[in-house]
Amino acid sequence: MIPVRGSGSFWGAIRAMALAFLFVAAAAPAVAAPNFPALTGRVVDQADLLTPTQEAELTAKLEALEQKNTDQLVVVTLRTLEGYDIADYGVQLGRHWQIGQKGSNNGVLLIVAPEERKVRIEVGYGLEGVLTDALSSQIIQGEILPRFRSNDYPGGINAGADAIITQLTLDPAEAQARAAAAASSGAEENIDTIIVVIIL
Repeated sequence: MIPVRGSGSFWGAIRAMALAFLFVAAAAPAVAAPNFPALTGRVVDQADLLTPTQEAELTAKLEALEQKNTDQLVVVTLRTLEGYDIADYGVQLGRHWQIGQKGSNNGVLLIVAPEERKVRIEVGYGLEGVLTDALSSQIIQGEILPRFRSNDYPGGINAGADAIITQLTLDPAEAQARAAAAASSGAEENIDTIIVVIIL
């Protein structure tokens, strides 16, 4: 076998660099997860947009939905997104709260962040066929935002929740047809304007 000159020094340098990399990685500050609000019920009104009576009435509708078909819809209003993109925040919040039935992934979050002036509908994989990006965009732009722009946050939240509930309780064939019609209408133009909507 022909000896490889300097091989010991070479591998020693590699080991040194690997150790240095591990040291730097360990010393680097960890990326903090969002400080999620506690899941206290089907309505988590952290931003205080609803009166106790409004919250109770909305909770009753969300409870009735789950009793009818096991789909879980949770409405959450946030004081702040803590600098996170609302899409990323919504995905992480859904996983943190584990919304939806185990094995079905049939949970939906209606997220309102008034401070950042954003709204999002986060949909579990099990419902993406009937509550599509395009249809979610139509609900936000047609039912929620007009009321928000009139400073009627309770009205917008309830209208959005009602529209979602209606879609989730339709006959499956009719629900899929509505979703397809929303997609063909051109509502699904850009992922940044479909679900993440800035309140003007």
